[in-house]
Amino acid sequence: MKSIVAALMLVASLLLGGCGYNTIQTQDEAVKAAWSEVVNQYQRRADLIPNLVNTVKGFAAQEEKVLVGVTEARARATSIQVTPELLNNPQALQKFQAAQGDLTTALKSLLMVTENYPQLKSDQNFRDLQAQLEGTENRITVARNRYIAAVQEYNGTIRKFPSNLTAMVFSYEVKPNFTVENEAAISAAPTVDFAPTK
Repeated sequence: MKSIVAALMLVASLLLGGCGYNTIQTQDEAVKAAWSEVVNQYQRRADLIPNLVNTVKGFAAQEEKVLVGVTEARARATSIQVTPELLNNPQALQKFQAAQGDLTTALKSLLMVTENYPQLKSDQNFRDLQAQLEGTENRITVARNRYIAAVQEYNGTIRKFPSNLTAMVFSYEVKPNFTVENEAAISAAPTVDFAPTK
């Protein structure tokens, strides 16, 4: 009788050891941590924007439309909070991503406008803010890449046998990832024309 109980316990421990539950938990936490870093970097960018707008405003007050556009885009981007619990919602992630994309576009417009103001470009405060913003954009890219990798690992685990059975029992689902808005447009090679313009 003792040998049967011991054999059953051994079989049960082997089955539970290979079920993937702990791996799923670890990878789910890694996805949440990676997401927190993405949000942290986006927040860093949002925190830099008011100072950047105020610096530009001092030199280029007539560019009010661009300044208002950046401020409004920042407000929209910071109003959308995607918590780790909402990461399983593709629509929430897409809405967050769209708002951040709008803010990126608005910032690009602001930085293009600054090309018209040599005094602004030579201002130390503006240069410092611009350097911090560029660094933050790089950090955002790194954080997004880490998040993408964490989601890829998690999604792979919950789709592999036998951990997919554990995922099914505990209702773990594939997590959405960052997407590109117009994948067809970016996959086409750009047209380069060296013909002289008239």
